[in-house]
Amino acid sequence: MAELITVDDPDDPRLGDYTGLTDVELRRRREPAEGLFIAEGEKVIRRAANAGYEMRSMLLSAKWIDVMRDVIDEATAPVYAVTPALAERVTGYHVHRGALASMQRKPLPDVGTLLSPAQGTVRRVAVFEDIVDHANLGAAFRNAAALGVDAVLLTPRCADPLYRRAVKVSMGSVFHVPWTRLASWPEDVGLLRGAGFTTAALCLSDTSITLDELVARQHEKLALVFGTEGDGLTPEALALADTHVRIPMDAGVDSLNVAAASAVAFYATRVVSA
Repeated sequence: MAELITVDDPDDPRLGDYTGLTDVELRRRREPAEGLFIAEGEKVIRRAANAGYEMRSMLLSAKWIDVMRDVIDEATAPVYAVTPALAERVTGYHVHRGALASMQRKPLPDVGTLLSPAQGTVRRVAVFEDIVDHANLGAAFRNAAALGVDAVLLTPRCADPLYRRAVKVSMGSVFHVPWTRLASWPEDVGLLRGAGFTTAALCLSDTSITLDELVARQHEKLALVFGTEGDGLTPEALALADTHVRIPMDAGVDSLNVAAASAVAFYATRVVSA
């Protein structure tokens, strides 16, 4: 059972994991370097724990202690009880959900391991190139979990899916979809091709086929590749992809937000991998 500790000093070093949560650049550097991430809210904390992430500590306001009692009883990490005002001073924002947990990251698998048949059937993967908006990335992970994508690959410059905002938007889906980072992009398209995947780049090129046409081809293994907000996929990635795919649009709209586009593509190709 975790030790429940009342803290009334915002400068208490034991609260160090929770300081400056609104400083995106600081947290993006600090959290991976220190091997931690922040889970916010009861559901997300529970999902992180259920996914096997080790808890470093929890930060709770008084009204959440009873709600989280079973988690507290099972945890071995310290639980810090604070007032909402103190939590705001430490984190830099009003913690609406009243519950935060600092969790230990797991080592990321290499791409070969993630795609290996030893990991189970991996027939459909998503590749996200340089998506920098944490909300978009979190939504895309939620789509991947809901629509049965087997794995997610991120390019080196992609946002951190374990950053607090991404985790929150995904509702903890980032804990359940296997994922890793590619070491070299777009050269690592070769790893996908070597594992038997057809790479389909979502774009508006002159040579693109429709999503329906892609589905009709019934590829045994399919990697759907999505580009960054605004600019889309890089020319280098487009040149290495096996095929270009577009989602037909009406009413003068040329494209969808990357999170929406991923939902459409994941749903449309779900029949292929069923």
